[in-house]
Amino acid sequence: MTINEAQDEVIEEFSDFTDWMDKYQLLIDLGNELQPLDAKYKTEDNLIDGCQSRVWLQADMRDGLLYFTAESDALIVKGIISLLIRVLSGHTPQEIAGADLYFIERIGLREHLSPTRANGLLAMLKQMKLYAEAYKIKNE
Repeated sequence: MTINEAQDEVIEEFSDFTDWMDKYQLLIDLGNELQPLDAKYKTEDNLIDGCQSRVWLQADMRDGLLYFTAESDALIVKGIISLLIRVLSGHTPQEIAGADLYFIERIGLREHLSPTRANGLLAMLKQMKLYAEAYKIKNE
C-alpha cells in the first residue's frame, strides 16, 4: 500500500464520524491498538522534543524500508503517533521524506487539537522525516 493509499484509508475511516468526540474516541482506540514499545527504546535519545506529553519514537531499517515504533503516555497523542506510523511505516526513506501528508488537514486533526498537541504533532512528523532523511543519506 502506498503512502497516499494509506492516507486515503485514514480519511475514509474518519469520515464515518461527524462528531469530534467520536473522532477522539477513534484516536484513543487506535492508540490502544499500538504495540507497546520495547523498554530498551524508551531512552532520552528517542524522546521527541516539542511534545508536551512524553513520546518515544524508534526507527529501524529493514530490507530498504523504514519501520517506526512508538509509545506515548497520553492517550490521544498515542493515537496520533499510531496514525503517523500507519501511514509512513514500511516505506523507503525517499518516499517518507517526500511525502505530502494531506490526511492531517482532510480529517480536520490539526484544527481540533490544542496548540500544544498541534505542536506535538508537528514535532512527531518532523522527527519521522528527519529519520527518513538520515537513512536516505546513509544509504546513498
